[in-house]
Amino acid sequence: MVRWTSFLSHLECTACGLEHAADRLQTVCTQCGKVLFARYDLAGVRAATRPTDFATRRWDMWRYSELLPVQQPQHVVSLGEGLTPLVEVRGRDVGFERGQLLVKDEGQNPTASFKARGLSAAISRAKELGATDIALPSAGNAGSAAAAYAAAGGLRAHVAMPRDVPDLNRVETAIYGAELTLIDGLINDAGSFIRQQVQQHGWFDVSTLKEPYRQEGKKTMGIELAEQGGWGDSCLPDVIVYPTGGGTGIVGMWKAFSELEALGWIGPKRPKMVVVQAAGCAPIVRAYERGEQHAEPWPNAQTVAAGLRVPVAIGDYLILDAVRASGGTALAVSEEAIAAAQREMGNLAGIYAAPEAAATWAATCQLRQQGWLAGTEQVVLFCTGMGLKYAPPPLEEPSGQKEGAGGVWRSGGPHATSAQAV
Repeated sequence: MVRWTSFLSHLECTACGLEHAADRLQTVCTQCGKVLFARYDLAGVRAATRPTDFATRRWDMWRYSELLPVQQPQHVVSLGEGLTPLVEVRGRDVGFERGQLLVKDEGQNPTASFKARGLSAAISRAKELGATDIALPSAGNAGSAAAAYAAAGGLRAHVAMPRDVPDLNRVETAIYGAELTLIDGLINDAGSFIRQQVQQHGWFDVSTLKEPYRQEGKKTMGIELAEQGGWGDSCLPDVIVYPTGGGTGIVGMWKAFSELEALGWIGPKRPKMVVVQAAGCAPIVRAYERGEQHAEPWPNAQTVAAGLRVPVAIGDYLILDAVRASGGTALAVSEEAIAAAQREMGNLAGIYAAPEAAATWAATCQLRQQGWLAGTEQVVLFCTGMGLKYAPPPLEEPSGQKEGAGGVWRSGGPHATSAQAV
């Protein structure tokens, strides 16, 4: 049996560098209020573990225990999150060489989104440090994941969501027994409510990047890419295309790559990190285009992709640093492009993607058309959630059936055509 070991050593502020002890509940930096990172004894990890060891371990993200924060295995709250597949897309249809366009399907996680990773890590560590109640604002998927993991771990969850989040997220949150408050407004308004409640009741705030461990769960997406690529100097894809609201996924993966290189398990090569946002809420894209380090709040944020409707992100500087350091880019896509991309992903990959994930497909096609992508790179799109949790995209009755056209109507009801393989 594999001995459980975490090499967590301390917390460190990503802005001012101040160190904090890791043995108590902690949110942001006590000096400047910025994001804290968990730091590890990487020399100890390197001496104790080889990357090939992971292949014989448990089949979830907790196989990487040395690089995760939970000290004792009995505190891990797991529903089987992680180890999601890389699905090949028929990329030749959109100008990519065969095998070069892949989707990492995070919709196969518990509660059908990538949020399972972050909330598993955050709630496990909060439980280990003595928390009894956790609280967070959510655009939908994080709330349902938090409710599920809190229920599994015996903690009480308190969630605030905008009133117009997808219905299924509200249902899930209630089914898992969380206290749910619906807010007239956006996720930042829900965040203001949670901050008030946290101060009043003493709950532990697990909001995005406002505690140190959600990004530790999300970083396992980057570790998995290295393992799926066979470790070594060339194991990572050339480009990662990622839908970005709060940005914990990009921040976590970029952190993972740095740790893995320090361990000698990968080389210095990094994927170009591509941020994708909706045209109706694109604060990171605007800041990137202006050359700014921080993103100003986006007024009147609107998009069908609930997870992208984040007007301001506490980790904006970390997201922008990763994009620029990697030679990546940031772009926004329209609502029409997102709806069309859901159908195209379904037709070419067999994946019913959430609107946030479909935005990555729309962006990838745009970048290929513009020549930013040549079609020869290995590109990984992140499907961060399952489309079945959202209202369906509109299907228009076509004037005539066309092979591979997506959805068609017959006999008064919707049916999906099946395109022949190419």
